[in-house]
Amino acid sequence: MARIKGGLNAKKKHNRVLKLAKGYRGARSNQYRVAKQSVMRALNTAFAGRKERKRQFRQLWIARINAAARMNGISYSKLMYGLKLANVDINRKMLAEMAVNDADGFATLAELAKSKIA
Repeated sequence: MARIKGGLNAKKKHNRVLKLAKGYRGARSNQYRVAKQSVMRALNTAFAGRKERKRQFRQLWIARINAAARMNGISYSKLMYGLKLANVDINRKMLAEMAVNDADGFATLAELAKSKIA
């Protein structure tokens, strides 16, 4: 039985990594060994970045809700607690959107939360 050499598969693997490394500076885009390290690091960072983006958006929404809540005379935590008592099931993304674009609607929710707390 004839031996099958692995050159074609190795070449495919190298080309796949080098294609991902396209645009990197210096040897990182040309040499397989260096490119592989850079690509692995880049993919790890990209994965972490997708998780980080979710945290940053939640942080932004909370900051916007807090600012609007304080303009209506209530703190963020009391607003959220009051809305929970009032069985208002609305997520932070929508609350932040209301805080920016629909001040009257947000004020109504803030009053509802105040009345449930008191």
